Amino acid sequence: MFVDSVKIYVKGGDGGNGIVAFRREKYVPKGGPAGGDGGKGGDVVLEVDEGLSTLLDFRYQRHFKAPRGQNGKSKGQHGADAEDLVLKVPPGTMVYDDETGELLADLTRHGQRAVIARGGRGGRGNMRFATPANPAPEIAEKGEPGEERWVRLELKLLADVGLIGFPSVGKSTLLSVVSAAKPKIAPYPFTTLTPNLGVVDVDGERSFVLADLPGLIEGAHQGVGLGHQFLRHVERTRLLIHVVDIAGSEGRDPVEDYHKINEELRLYDERLASRPQVVAANKMDLPGAAENLERFRRAVPDVPVYPISAATRQGVRELVYAVADLLEKLPKEPFTREETEANEVKVFRAEPEPEPFTVRRENELFVVEGPRIEKLVAMTDFSREDSVRYFAHLMRRMGVEDALRAKGAKPGDTVRIGDMLFDFLEGEDE
Repeated sequence: MFVDSVKIYVKGGDGGNGIVAFRREKYVPKGGPAGGDGGKGGDVVLEVDEGLSTLLDFRYQRHFKAPRGQNGKSKGQHGADAEDLVLKVPPGTMVYDDETGELLADLTRHGQRAVIARGGRGGRGNMRFATPANPAPEIAEKGEPGEERWVRLELKLLADVGLIGFPSVGKSTLLSVVSAAKPKIAPYPFTTLTPNLGVVDVDGERSFVLADLPGLIEGAHQGVGLGHQFLRHVERTRLLIHVVDIAGSEGRDPVEDYHKINEELRLYDERLASRPQVVAANKMDLPGAAENLERFRRAVPDVPVYPISAATRQGVRELVYAVADLLEKLPKEPFTREETEANEVKVFRAEPEPEPFTVRRENELFVVEGPRIEKLVAMTDFSREDSVRYFAHLMRRMGVEDALRAKGAKPGDTVRIGDMLFDFLEGEDE
């Protein structure tokens, strides 16, 4: 089974908690705070493994969570950082944020890595909060929550050459003749459902990867048939072999077929339509092929045409050598649409800083929202009085108390920040 698109949930490990501890050594007068920081949570990392060719493993497990950092220890010892969670993906994997559609990574080379969910930092122990005014604080932070998101993985085959054309024109047969690939071959009236790859050995010194891609039909650029699944894989190829049934054995006109396929490429992406092509005029062993070949060459004079018969292997050797010669002159890695956009020069303009938090009212409930505020709530240990006071001090300093008052909050009203509920107390700690 070939899987070329899958959605997975990833979460970086939470940071370890800082702790409250004090020195109790015999010859150290007055001791002092000695709580260590928690360790960093593990990142979720994608790594390219050239031994993989599909995303099939992610079909059966779709939730991945990195381990959390170790909690801090006494005597000022920090907790250990957690190991990263490394997930192996095949070359050609594109990683998108499923919510925003943003391209996070384009993984093409063996060993290439991308962090897609960062682990949280460790919470600070009470050593970090000691001041001359408060030399023995009972304050420690919980670990920062790790990033979490749904991401979409899309696989685009990394083949040098792609075979394109209508269904049943002989693409699979040609692949089986020039390589050791064993695609299913039959006069199907429909298209190959999954791409097949084969390595073509040209002359013992040169080789290239050839992909028999699912056949195109009209409307593919709009997703008809396999549509975008097909076109996604074509983007990666450096050269296209356009296979046409020159004998018209399926009742179609080869010239018309050629123009229809190229129109689908153009409608999907103008750059894809300009990708170098050669035409393999297949089924030359059938009646009417010679006449159609002359007509085809007159109608399409600017494209190299190689008459072949995949069934009898006539002309196949000449085609393979011509393709190998062309590949030597082409860039190693053609840009896809996303890569081209990512490499364009971007102009950045200064924008105002986003609001650190917002306050809104839901009936009798006041809701305070903002990434920084919600992170502070998640990292505060509300079981310790010093931690609660410190949190209330930060809220006042950030202007949360004034903003709530401006929205009409009165003593005794309920305030929600993240998953926590608080009572609003006028002039006191929240």
